[in-house]
Amino acid sequence: MVTYEDVAAAHERIKSQARRTPVMTSRQVDEVAGASVFFKCENLQRMGAFKFRGAYNALSLLSPDEKRRGVLAFSSGNHAQAVALAGTLLGVPTTIVMPEDAPTVKLEATRGYGGEVVTYRKGQNREALAKRLAEERRLTLIPPFDHPHVVAGQGTAAKELIEDAGALDVLLVPCGGGGLISGCAIAARHLSPDCRVIGVEPAAGDDATRSFKEKKLVKIEVPDTIADGARTTSLGSITFPLVLKYVNEMLTVTDEELLRTMFWLWERTKLVVEPTGALAACAVLERKMQLQKLRVGVILSGGNVDLRWAAAKMQER
Repeated sequence: MVTYEDVAAAHERIKSQARRTPVMTSRQVDEVAGASVFFKCENLQRMGAFKFRGAYNALSLLSPDEKRRGVLAFSSGNHAQAVALAGTLLGVPTTIVMPEDAPTVKLEATRGYGGEVVTYRKGQNREALAKRLAEERRLTLIPPFDHPHVVAGQGTAAKELIEDAGALDVLLVPCGGGGLISGCAIAARHLSPDCRVIGVEPAAGDDATRSFKEKKLVKIEVPDTIADGARTTSLGSITFPLVLKYVNEMLTVTDEELLRTMFWLWERTKLVVEPTGALAACAVLERKMQLQKLRVGVILSGGNVDLRWAAAKMQER
């Protein structure tokens, strides 16, 4: 199990490199929610997402030999960029397995940060491919969420949010494979014990919600959703028990609601957030729960959106 002590240690380890992203508020958001809402802007993190926290923490803890040989990661985009950037900063060679239809902005950025990208076709098992390549090349595998050092690193986002905004009644967190929500829930339980932690995932990929409600690990096919960072098929062997232990509730939002929220945030708050990054905010703005007069924390998990894709979507509205 990952503990708060692990999160605190990760924060000390990464704070010289990870940005302490701002906590922002909006009068209009507060009016819509009927609450005091505090956005943790991980869309302004290095490489544009919270993933840098976990990646840098995990790579920092490698042995000298592991750092010399290098690491391999598999990701649809943000973990890929995070590992590539962390590897460049720490002098660790990085190989990244990515889907060939990953957002162009994320493929290009991963290469730009120094990662060697290996693409795979839709239908291929990315984890099997990554495991085989890692064994062939003698690389250390750094998965996107199911890793204790990754979870601990991601939890530093909630640690900073609560330290900067104060105690919260509710914390809403985007959920894909569960690394972010697991780490954030651990931090919230320690720093704001009465805070309810709620995960939000796309309705088309509701594996975590079903797993949470059924109390057993549910696996699904790769979901078809615009939230590309949440196209996971299940929680992990590490994140699932953490979600069951520390998370209070799980919600889902539709792609249409997600698009509406993403563009609303762009237009009203001037914050560029990607679809996955807007999941938690969507639950607030679409009034998925009663938040009247509460202090609400929201993790905006990333801002790596393909602007050409977004422009096309906006024209369709």
